Amino acid sequence: MYDSYGGSFARSFAGLVPFGMALFGSLLSNFPISISNGFLPAPLFSLMPVYFFGLMRPDLMPVWAALLAGAFEDLLTGGPPGIWAMAFVACYLFTDRQRDSLAAFAGLGAVVGFAVALMVAVTTAFALHALYYWRLPHLAPVGATLAVNVLWYIPALWLMNRTQRQLLGSLRSDF
Repeated sequence: MYDSYGGSFARSFAGLVPFGMALFGSLLSNFPISISNGFLPAPLFSLMPVYFFGLMRPDLMPVWAALLAGAFEDLLTGGPPGIWAMAFVACYLFTDRQRDSLAAFAGLGAVVGFAVALMVAVTTAFALHALYYWRLPHLAPVGATLAVNVLWYIPALWLMNRTQRQLLGSLRSDF
């Protein structure tokens, strides 16, 4: 009886880790202190676990978790509601459709795979932003967002790989 309860608790805990990382990423990204003094956009730390765990462990990062992580990002950024939520879902769906291709990448290829998925998310946010305000936003912040996020994905990838191997790998289950 204890083993089944312990296993159930472990599976529940494992299911919360990726989503918790995404929520913590939103808090970290929207913390009111900037390293670049506002010169560069804040990285989308919440999108990184959505992409990584949506690719590596879709059982732990379902589409509804991507939607909620994006909605939390929308709430904290104070922008138009639903833009990042839809962008995160678009990134997740792209990752889901291209899972076989993206999962084959290693090393620098993993960063390039994230860059492509990030481009899908940022393009979705750009298009929704343009529709919301009925004008095209400037492209310079889009390029800066892409560059900042790709650079920050490298240490984030190390952290998420370590979390996957050390914490979640031993809690593998078939949901």
